[in-house]
Amino acid sequence: MSLTLQQRLDRINVRVEELGFWRDREVVAIDGWNFEGAPIALGAFWPKKEGVLKLDAKAVVPEHWSLEDTRLSLDVGGESLIALQPEGSTAAERFGLDPFHQEFPVPAHRFDILIDAVARLPFGEPVREPRLTRAFLLLVDRPVEDLELLLRQVAEAAHFLGDHEVVPHLIAAAEQTFAALDWPSATEDYVSRTAPQRGQQKIWQLPPLKPNPAGLRQDQRASVVAAFASLREKLVQLKARYPQQGKLAITGHAHIDLAWLWPYAETRRKARRTFHTALQLMEAFPDFVFNQSTAAYYAQIEEDDPALFKAIQAQVKNGQWETVGAMWVEPDTNMPTGESFVRQLLYGQRYFEKKFGVRHRVCWLPDCFGFSGALPQLLQQAGVDSFFTIKVNWSETNKFPHDLFWWEGLDGSRVLAHTFDNPVRGYNGSTEPEAIIGTWKNFRGKVIYDESLLAIGYGDGGGGVTPEMLRRQAQLADFPAVPALTGARVEDFFARAHEIPAKTLPVWSGEIYLELHRATLTTQSGTKKKHREAERALITAETISSLAMLFGADKPESLETAWRAVLKNEFHDILPGSGIREVYVDAENELAEARDVGLARQRDALDALIARLPKGEAHDVIVAVNPSLSERPFRVETADGPLATDATVAPLGVAVIGAHGIVASHGLTVSESLLENAHIRVEIGKDGAIASLYDKRAGREALEGRGNQLWVYPMDKPRNWDAWDLEDDYEAHGIELTEVESVEIVERGPHRAAVKIVKRFRDSTITQTYSLWANAGRIDIKTHLDWHDRRVLLRTLTPVAVRSAYATFECAFGVVCRPTHTNTSWDAAKFEVPGHRFADLAEPGFGVALLNDAKYGHSVHDNVLGLSLLRSPIYPDPLADEGEQSFVYALMPHGGDWFTGGVLREAEDLNQPLLARKATGVAVGAHVPLVVQGHAVALAGLKPAEDSADIVLRVYEPAGGRGGLTVEPASGWSVKGDVNLLEESVARDKPHGILPFEVRSLLLGK
Repeated sequence: MSLTLQQRLDRINVRVEELGFWRDREVVAIDGWNFEGAPIALGAFWPKKEGVLKLDAKAVVPEHWSLEDTRLSLDVGGESLIALQPEGSTAAERFGLDPFHQEFPVPAHRFDILIDAVARLPFGEPVREPRLTRAFLLLVDRPVEDLELLLRQVAEAAHFLGDHEVVPHLIAAAEQTFAALDWPSATEDYVSRTAPQRGQQKIWQLPPLKPNPAGLRQDQRASVVAAFASLREKLVQLKARYPQQGKLAITGHAHIDLAWLWPYAETRRKARRTFHTALQLMEAFPDFVFNQSTAAYYAQIEEDDPALFKAIQAQVKNGQWETVGAMWVEPDTNMPTGESFVRQLLYGQRYFEKKFGVRHRVCWLPDCFGFSGALPQLLQQAGVDSFFTIKVNWSETNKFPHDLFWWEGLDGSRVLAHTFDNPVRGYNGSTEPEAIIGTWKNFRGKVIYDESLLAIGYGDGGGGVTPEMLRRQAQLADFPAVPALTGARVEDFFARAHEIPAKTLPVWSGEIYLELHRATLTTQSGTKKKHREAERALITAETISSLAMLFGADKPESLETAWRAVLKNEFHDILPGSGIREVYVDAENELAEARDVGLARQRDALDALIARLPKGEAHDVIVAVNPSLSERPFRVETADGPLATDATVAPLGVAVIGAHGIVASHGLTVSESLLENAHIRVEIGKDGAIASLYDKRAGREALEGRGNQLWVYPMDKPRNWDAWDLEDDYEAHGIELTEVESVEIVERGPHRAAVKIVKRFRDSTITQTYSLWANAGRIDIKTHLDWHDRRVLLRTLTPVAVRSAYATFECAFGVVCRPTHTNTSWDAAKFEVPGHRFADLAEPGFGVALLNDAKYGHSVHDNVLGLSLLRSPIYPDPLADEGEQSFVYALMPHGGDWFTGGVLREAEDLNQPLLARKATGVAVGAHVPLVVQGHAVALAGLKPAEDSADIVLRVYEPAGGRGGLTVEPASGWSVKGDVNLLEESVARDKPHGILPFEVRSLLLGK
């Protein structure tokens, strides 16, 4: 009879399973457990399950057992940190306990087991009925364990190598191995050992089973040892005939989401569990290399477990632990401002260098939802020349074309980028044949380079590498036809890849847009608003402090602590809105605190600045400070109300204006259906939308239809990933809100006029106030939501009288142009895209911009400007954005394109108005302590230097132009030269003072 290869493989798999039943020679239960100090029986349910709970017991290993062959097997009911402490000792060995790490070496024949446990699984799932399920000492028959794994790997390799000609030889080698075994058959022992097999468990009634059935006799074990050696020899011979194909650089890894389906407090525990496990594996496997990103994790470990931190430092020095990534956390890269990216790198690199003596060259972002084109330049300026992710493989419509390539940023800077496509858990990989064969098969860069990276270890919820993964890796060194596996440091892999001739690699230019998870631009919009506020508050606080220093004030205390809170909450499962409710309670509290720190510093800096202005006789003046590099109209909020005049405030300038006799810009009028000034006329329809937006300067209507149409979409119910995804058919069922509950004039001028409109949708209330400053060319739409509906998307749509094939969206330190059509599948997939403070649609001579102070999810299809205002998914937070929140967006017609039309200036004004303060004894006048001239640039940051009394001025070219640039600081100050993002002096040899989308940092000193 002749069996097919698959039938023979099935037979091998059955026999491999049986072999595993003889692995444990003897088993001893551990009794005498305590739960929170009270006795608990093995198998009993926990008396309570909330919080971190303590269990303990004493274990005694039988004297005739070898400690080397003894394992502790535990399942206590939830994730745990376990400490194994030899009797009479104060030292302990610690491990993480989770569903993938449940066997541990023992430290002595007698030891205490001390456990901190939570009734949760790695992905945050509650263990509804936690129990002390398993606690045993095992005497492991290691030859059986080794052979069982080797045969399992042979079977797996034969399966996943498919029609490779080595497969029949692998199957034959396995069959010959089984034939060489001398296997026990005594009925009672045999039935008892094989009872756990699935088929046996289906039997109506099994016979009585022995509690400790006999293991192998010594002669039987000898046959196992001989069979193992023979099989290895056969594999080595096959390897000589069928050499290994390709190379994989194996890096141990444990992706730990800083907060996601669990709160941050649990993350702190996950990190300790995972890191202790990694250190223990380093002791057992000297060639094991583990990488871990995120400076924030090390900072928290330094605080929570100083001994663990010191052990990590030792292994970093030893070379087995690789810190990686360069950033404070692994942030979302669609929504943070460019200066936030700078601080991720500045504070991340400084921390790693201070604590571990290393500076990173690799940016490690495996799990982010798309990547800003600003990143390559910023990485290069922070000493990072390489980039790793795998999330690009998640795009649903178009396959990203490269996996080893140059990623070129907005300004032309390049970093070497790599991604791998592992079919077994992605970046939470393994060394099993399916993973390594699949990863190498999927590696398209193999035509250029013979090595790919593969990260191994359970993750997302942490856990990391298991001993079996490392045993598999060692065994696979003998296998034919599979990729060669080598433990490697991530930076060493990239260093080798950098030796590839640059011109042989493909180039991807600009943003890397993920065709998935588009709803993360909108979900948890309340948190996104607080994040925007905190970013702007800190940037502005540093700007005003630096201006005060230029006037002679002392250097203030660093805002790094507040910045760290902002950077932490930019993590790629916090800011995108994909976490549980507890995450957002923490995030909004922390962001509000950081914002308030920034606002308090602004007040202090403004006091210091005003105290150093020239004295005068005026007893009632208004001091206005412009924290941007755009000339601003005098438009301020005071305690006495708004003020809008024809005056302007110079870039980074201070204007002191007498409070008496301030005259509002002329022409402001208001009725329930009209708002008008010298620049624009806004007609409000009976449905509450904008019936007309007329640009009086251009003499043309800006709209083609009604503006600010409010639409709700009850079909916002994605296939998967409720908080993450927006389906392309959400518009199939849309409801426009045209019923107006009330209309009221709430401001009548002369500086600002406003009309409030109230609408309802089911259980939710939308209050919008159309607000027009006397000197503004934009109409602000101040929105207050009281939201109480689930699985609904709220958007605003505005068709404009503009035709263009491309729209412009602000991104970090620049803009992105995207098509307004759907010519290709790549175009059609971008039905919801990221944008920062504005999106703009312009034709030659005229355009319309949609500005905002808190939103990121945009669309521009044909001539319709769209902005997503709120989503209300039910997973993983059933109450996402429930309740009240406020934000502002605005419509702005303009001449020329967005850049010449002043869109950036108005977006800056909307997000960060002029700072104003009433004062006395200050002379009326204007002061500019820092003059930036030449090609128009935007301010990234103006901050006190980290390690000196100097000031760092950071500017960027926002539109893709180039030209001269001169900087003239106040008397007594000078430009010392260019610095990188780490504030180190660098030489700059370029033909212009500023190049397209260039970020340039200058050091100012006395």
